[in-house]
Amino acid sequence: MPRNRYVVILSVMLLVQGSFYYAIALRDENIPTVAPLQVFPAHAGDWQMYKDVPIEKDVLEILKADDTLNRIYAKPDGRLAFLFIAFFKTQRSGQAPHSPKNCLPGSGWESLEADPITIDVPGRSEPILTNRYLVARGNEKSVVLYWYQSHNRIIAGEFSAKFWLIADSIKYHRSDSALVKIVVPVLGADSDGATKTAVEFVKSVFPAIARQLPT
Repeated sequence: MPRNRYVVILSVMLLVQGSFYYAIALRDENIPTVAPLQVFPAHAGDWQMYKDVPIEKDVLEILKADDTLNRIYAKPDGRLAFLFIAFFKTQRSGQAPHSPKNCLPGSGWESLEADPITIDVPGRSEPILTNRYLVARGNEKSVVLYWYQSHNRIIAGEFSAKFWLIADSIKYHRSDSALVKIVVPVLGADSDGATKTAVEFVKSVFPAIARQLPT
């Protein structure tokens, strides 16, 4: 039974890759014009930019993103939230968002909890669905929220992101996408408090993200 399941998954992946090649590689592509992420607002509600964090050169070479933002925001009460955005204007040449589900363990973080979470955000009639991870590295713990954003869609799952990539490539001749990730450190053992802070930050910063990324 497990072997049959593996064969089915592999077959679906090959079908997706073949469809992706047809949808993108054989057609002209519409590449949107996007403002540099460095002009992203320094304020989001009560949150204010604390500092930009440079990304190491070797990490950028692995990411292969066309633009990145790695920034820390702070509230007057001292709470912090880390915002990371990687934007890919095209995936035709093989560059694509790297799933945090794979990158976090590669950076030494262990997943303790993983579940989806819905968040009501300004400007959308329905809540967005995001991934929530509670991760640990040594004595450090953090709550991570992330999603994929393309063509005004918020997508939690990696497979769903691939599906919509193919659909948009066929319909709109576009393959641009972005990975949005928010990290909030856990203070003490209060992971629920860190999740609440992360959700609060998403609600504050989402309108700016929606304006920044192409629709």
